[in-house]
Amino acid sequence: MEFFIPAAMAQTGGATEANPMVTLLMFGGLFVFMYLFIIRPQRKRQKEHTDLVSSLAKGDEVVMTSGMLGKITKVDENYIVLDVGSNSELKFQRVAVHAVLPKGTIKSI
Repeated sequence: MEFFIPAAMAQTGGATEANPMVTLLMFGGLFVFMYLFIIRPQRKRQKEHTDLVSSLAKGDEVVMTSGMLGKITKVDENYIVLDVGSNSELKFQRVAVHAVLPKGTIKSI
């Protein structure tokens, strides 16, 4: 069967072996690209959200990931209690907070 291999190479004009260094540089470049454009920004957003969740305090007005607005009335280690209007209080996980609003935003809506 080995007598077919040289004939096949002769038909394609000869096989040139790729330099392994070029392959390593391509993989290295791909890793650098993924780090700069995917991994690093995601870590930055995750750190900002962790800082936001850890700085929650009673009286903050927040938007939840579901879009619900409310004022924090109680803060536990993993949960917050929101006053969402008409004496309704709901309990949410702290990580479900999307953003902290400026004071007085809920009254102006």
